[in-house]
Amino acid sequence: MSKNQGGKSNPLLAAERADRNRKIVTQVVVGAVLVGLIAAIGIGIAVKQARKNEPGPSPSIAATGNPNSGGAPGSITDNGAVRIGKPDAKVTVRVVADLQCPACKAFEAANGQVLEDAVHDGTAVVEYNVIAFLDKASTTRYSSRAANASYCVAQADPTKYQAWLKTMFAQQPPEGGAGLTDDQLIQIAKSAGYTDDATAECISEHTYDKYIQDRTKDVLNSGITATPSVFVNGKKIESGQELGTPGGLAPAIRAAAGQ
Repeated sequence: MSKNQGGKSNPLLAAERADRNRKIVTQVVVGAVLVGLIAAIGIGIAVKQARKNEPGPSPSIAATGNPNSGGAPGSITDNGAVRIGKPDAKVTVRVVADLQCPACKAFEAANGQVLEDAVHDGTAVVEYNVIAFLDKASTTRYSSRAANASYCVAQADPTKYQAWLKTMFAQQPPEGGAGLTDDQLIQIAKSAGYTDDATAECISEHTYDKYIQDRTKDVLNSGITATPSVFVNGKKIESGQELGTPGGLAPAIRAAAGQ
């Protein structure tokens, strides 16, 4: 080992010491950066998980529309169905549907008027359980966007909901395509009388998307395996004639009402 002679510094020893100090500083900096990255990643994961678990806004129906219009009041059930009809109706019809589902379109064409008449004369209340499990049948998650529009219009004015639903099924896009755009959904809503800016904003911002995904999972986990699934006072309608024949559901509703 070299020794300091005559008070002079050893250049080699000084260089080694400086190099060692640089290594220590580098290690400290790298360690601090790694700790910061790990913390940032942890925070990012926590924020992402919190957003995933956040339930999002829930729809509600505070208004019942124009009481002089003859329309029925509405509400949102615990399972997310849009409930249309008078509270004292003897019959409850539950319709589980996806707005991208061709069989649901056929059911609406056959029995939509039956359900409207039953609601208007006070015989039945109809619970429209619109879910979104056919997103893969379009390239734009049309099922979810259409289901969101369902809540947007229902909470704005439930008295126009059945007319809106009829138009939605009449303009149902084919499976495998892009589906209707948000602007087209807004135009359909306007054609049914939903001309307010709040409804348009609700549709374009997909306000209830998270709520729809959660309710769809709940409905499917309850044992529903296909759409449409139709129940009259809790009894599932299995007959293709009742579901697909024009007016085919009317006898089941009359029987449940004791008529």
